[in-house]
Amino acid sequence: MTISGASRGRSERGSNVPTAIAVTSPDLVPAPPDGQVPGSTVPPLPHAAVLQPPESQSLDAALADMNLLLEQHGHVVVLYSSSLPPARVQRLHTVRSVLESDRIALLPLDLPPLGIAVLAQQLRMLSVCDFSPGVLAGAAGLLAHYVHAGAVLNSVAKLDRVPVSLSSHARSWVPGSQFAVLAHPHPQLLRIGDGGVPSGPGYATHLLLAQGQLPSEWVTTTLAPAWRVHAVRQATLPADSSRWWGTSKLTEFTAFIPDLSVLYQLVASVRRENCSWCSAELIGDRCTFCSAPVLPAENRSRSAGVTAREPAAHPGT
Repeated sequence: MTISGASRGRSERGSNVPTAIAVTSPDLVPAPPDGQVPGSTVPPLPHAAVLQPPESQSLDAALADMNLLLEQHGHVVVLYSSSLPPARVQRLHTVRSVLESDRIALLPLDLPPLGIAVLAQQLRMLSVCDFSPGVLAGAAGLLAHYVHAGAVLNSVAKLDRVPVSLSSHARSWVPGSQFAVLAHPHPQLLRIGDGGVPSGPGYATHLLLAQGQLPSEWVTTTLAPAWRVHAVRQATLPADSSRWWGTSKLTEFTAFIPDLSVLYQLVASVRRENCSWCSAELIGDRCTFCSAPVLPAENRSRSAGVTAREPAAHPGT
C-alpha cells in the first residue's frame, strides 16, 4: 500500500484525521496543482491509499494494510473501476469480509480511469471538510454526474464502452482517422474533422489531459476552447486506459470542477438520511458502507438533526 500527502480533517468519530480515500493503482493519484493554475482553490490534499493487486501482495498483508487504515482514519472509501479484473474485485470484498467491517465502502464506478482519478481527488479535497464518512462516500455518485470524461482514439473497432455505429467501425480502418469519444456523463462519438465537438459542461471546469501513443492537439486547440475550460493540466496516462478504451493510441481527457467551495455546496445541498441498519449518515438511496437501502418515508421517522434540503440544480460558474 502506498500512502502520500498530508492533511487535516475530522472523521465521524471526531478525530482530526479525515476519512481515507483509496484507489487501486498509483496512476489514479494525479499530481496536485502547483498553485500556479489560475482560479485554483485546491487545498493541500490528504492521504491517498493505493491498494495493491493480489499478484503483488498476500492476503495477510492486504488485511494488515486495511486494518491500519481503519485504525488511522476510522473509515475507508475505495474507488475502483466496474471493469476491474474479477480477481482484484474479489480481493477487495474478501478483505472487507474477513475484517467484518462496515467501515469500508467499496464503490465500483463506470468512469474511465482518468475520470476515477479526478473523482478520487475531489473526495480527498472534501474529506477535510465537516462531512461524515457516509456523506463523503455517497458524494462519489453525486459528483460523478459532473465529470465529463472522454478520449481521442485512432480506432473505435474495439471500443465497447460507448455505442459505435457500423459506419464508425468502417471509418476506423481509414488511415489517419481520429475519433472524439465522450464516455460520461452522456456517451457521444464523432469523427474529428467532420466538425463539432461533444457537448460539454455548462459550468466552470478545469481539464485534465493524459497523452498516450496518440498525442492530440485537438483537445487543447478545439475542445478546451469550445468547453470554455479555465485551465488545462497534464497527467500521466493511467495504465488501465488502453484496456478501457480498446486501444493504446489515445489521448484521454476529463473536465471537472476544481473549486472546493462549489463541490462543498453541491454535497451540502443534498438531503441526508440515517441508515436504518448501521445508523451512518448518508445521501442517496443506499448506504455505501452496509448496503442497506433507505427505507420508504412511511416506514421511518426522521431524526431532528437530519437536514432536508433538495439537491442543487447545477453548480456555480
